[in-house]
Amino acid sequence: MDFRQLRYFLAVSEELSFSKAAQKCFISQSAISHQITRLEKELDTSLFERSTRVVRLTPAGSRLVPIAQQVLSLEAQAYAVAREPRNRIRIAANMTFASQSLDAIAHVREQYPAIDIEFVIKSFADRIDAVAGGDADVALIRGGVDRPGLETVELGIEDLVIVTSSRHPLSAFSTVDLGDLAPYPLLLPPRPSQVLIHTVIEDAFRAVGRRVQLGPSIASDHTATLDVITNPRAWTVLYPSTAAETPRTGLAYMREARNRLSVPVCGVVRSDAPRSSAMSSLILALRRSMTSEAPPGPED
Repeated sequence: MDFRQLRYFLAVSEELSFSKAAQKCFISQSAISHQITRLEKELDTSLFERSTRVVRLTPAGSRLVPIAQQVLSLEAQAYAVAREPRNRIRIAANMTFASQSLDAIAHVREQYPAIDIEFVIKSFADRIDAVAGGDADVALIRGGVDRPGLETVELGIEDLVIVTSSRHPLSAFSTVDLGDLAPYPLLLPPRPSQVLIHTVIEDAFRAVGRRVQLGPSIASDHTATLDVITNPRAWTVLYPSTAAETPRTGLAYMREARNRLSVPVCGVVRSDAPRSSAMSSLILALRRSMTSEAPPGPED
């Protein structure tokens, strides 16, 4: 048994749905099902009653919920008391946050020259684990996280940038409606690797009574922009920071007309961590830096 299995168990117990719990944990449904099955084998009992329509906690599962919550709370406390005091702030993120973070870091270092601010690259799950374990002070994420001992701080909202080939029928427009995009295939990486983007787009289309048309998944050794160039009727989306750094030759950038393709940007911190003045200044600087956007519209 490990802590991650208990986190997945609590997610399923709260959602009473393996698919929704998987989305919440940003992993595939098969992965979370596998971990729950492993946990049940280790405990030699069933934790959930599964059917084609509903998921329910068994009596054993109900008894495990408060214990799992307590164990994960103790995990966070153990890391907290073991941490050595330090004059350092460590940010865990991925490269799509690099430019905004560097601007915020430069601003805070001017105010607090004695503070060492580090920017480390980690996967989504590793970022969250790093904050929970005390190896990082804040994790930058898109979307949210629900985990004992952690809380999210809102930093801003990003509107996804729609990208097509310059030969796409809609490429002359700087803004488009979801209904205009519905007939064209959307190219994205496989859902397990981009759960948030898939969910945001599917929910937006569902809200207007349309269904997104998914094209072939983007292979791990391909890029979304090259794939839309070779498939001129297709479209994809990029985060604004990625779009700003992507060469625009052969591409057209546009926005969704009613800002329905938006994702929240958050910082994840420990609930019990004292907020120093330098940390508060960093959060404010990150909020300001997250307002930058990639320019929409076709190539000039």
